[in-house]
Amino acid sequence: MKANAERIEKNTVLLEVEVDSELFSKAVDKAYRKIVRNVNVPGFRKGKTPRIILERYIGKEAIYEEAMEELVPEAYIEAVKDTGIEPIDKPQVEIVQVEEGKPVVFKATVQVKPEIQLGQYKGLEVVKPVINVTDEDVQKELERLQNSHAKLLTLEEGVVENGDIAVIDFLGKIDGEPFKGGEGKEYSLEIGSGSFIGDFENQVIGMPIGETRDIQVTFPENYQVEELTGKDAVFTVTVSGIKRKELSQLDDEFAKDVSEFDTLEELKEDLTNKLQLNAENRSNFIVRRELLNKVVDNSVAEIPDTMIEQQIGEMIANMANSFANQGLSIQDYLEYTKSSKEKLSEDFRPEAERNVKTALVMESIAKTEQIVPSEEDIKAEIERIASLYRQDPEELRNMLDNEGRLSYITENLVKEKTFQFLVDNAKIIEGTNSQIEE
Repeated sequence: MKANAERIEKNTVLLEVEVDSELFSKAVDKAYRKIVRNVNVPGFRKGKTPRIILERYIGKEAIYEEAMEELVPEAYIEAVKDTGIEPIDKPQVEIVQVEEGKPVVFKATVQVKPEIQLGQYKGLEVVKPVINVTDEDVQKELERLQNSHAKLLTLEEGVVENGDIAVIDFLGKIDGEPFKGGEGKEYSLEIGSGSFIGDFENQVIGMPIGETRDIQVTFPENYQVEELTGKDAVFTVTVSGIKRKELSQLDDEFAKDVSEFDTLEELKEDLTNKLQLNAENRSNFIVRRELLNKVVDNSVAEIPDTMIEQQIGEMIANMANSFANQGLSIQDYLEYTKSSKEKLSEDFRPEAERNVKTALVMESIAKTEQIVPSEEDIKAEIERIASLYRQDPEELRNMLDNEGRLSYITENLVKEKTFQFLVDNAKIIEGTNSQIEE
């Protein structure tokens, strides 16, 4: 087989493929054997009709067409490998020559990955914020543990205080009319959590059990439901119950109850170490993020719409899966936000284009620098994953290999090693806490 690739536009390639006549003859014989089993020709048993008779009966073109349905896709895949192009969409195929005894010739026009013009990606300067863990941070973590292990006491009487869980019934109205999503029964609202809009929770403070009160709030201008943005609402709220947290004393007994440590000091030391590790990980993440943004901004690429549309499709699919895990559908979301799939696609487009460009730039750097994981890297990663799921590493590797998913391990390792390459070749400047940007 012969194959030639010619770039006819920036992201479009014309493949010209020539398949040996012998391969075409074999494909025709195979097509004949397949068709003859399913065609009744008068005077012959099914499957026993000679080829020359079958060709007269159904036409030689029908056999050729069947042969080409298998031959062309196989030849196209081989031509892609031989020429090294990277298609991003299905090809448009044009048959040029089909005649037994002669080579089959066809052309395939296909969109391919764009060429990336890498800018500077080594020697970039980034600030690494230094995140110091303070006694106050440790105290907040202790208080979080205190709250998460607190006992909930149901009050027989009393008024709502900050930190309480108020069990409420509520009905919201705008201009005297109830609105969708503005009603709840026996809703447990933690006062101070900020889960309700405006100062709703503050206005519940002081309400005794059994009281009904009108609470006035204004929906924010950036509220997710467009028809409610900026609107004034009145909620009629009834407190039907109050639950109050009973906190344990922060002492050695508390440490024993909530951890594997015997003393509060040991627990504090462990929390300090964990917070410091999290701070270091966060700091490293910021460095990587800033480096990646600079590398992508320094590079030039004309992203085909096909790749952007594919990325948008993935983003919407991920959103749909996320909603499905919550028992919702993406259609529910679209109806609630008065949006549409077309509007959602447009909203996702800038991020999708950035994601595609980022992936292409990282891939181009990996190729340029010949970044590939070693067999030891792959083995170590499989062992790490296997330990998480308590599987035998060899069995996991065989399963991934059989399912064609082993390449994902390699791809993720290439990404990680490329990230590390960028960090290793950057100028890292120690910064301060104030230089952290969320």
